[in-house]
Amino acid sequence: MGRAVAVVTGSNKGIGFAIVKALCSKFEGNVILTARDEERGKAAVEKLKAEGLNPEFHLLDISDENSIKTLASFLKNEYGGLDVLVNNAAIAYKMADPAPFSEQAEKTVQVNFFDTLNVCHHLFPLLRPHARVVNVSSSAGSCYI
Repeated sequence: MGRAVAVVTGSNKGIGFAIVKALCSKFEGNVILTARDEERGKAAVEKLKAEGLNPEFHLLDISDENSIKTLASFLKNEYGGLDVLVNNAAIAYKMADPAPFSEQAEKTVQVNFFDTLNVCHHLFPLLRPHARVVNVSSSAGSCYI
């Protein structure tokens, strides 16, 4: 069995960043912070390192299947599996966004549901026995239109 590893998607800011910070303090294994923007992801890792924590960075755009496959390959080769997956990556439009509602809804469902499902499709085969998967969502998931 390889080293224990936790992956948090969309974790360069907000809730994902806080989850990485907590895992770095409590999880007995490596913690991987992912972001679709390399510069922001690496800056987030440096911020945590300045606090004495030691996350790793891996580029991940959940809307890009090749990006997901690259992460899966890295996890398999480097760790031999996956112990914790936190699906946090998502998008949310601002109230003042001028994009038509139908476009916003389509893009939101694509990223927040289908792209997350694709991450699961590629990473679930790597889950070790007793692994944990956490799906983070906002209260918007329970809103009625």
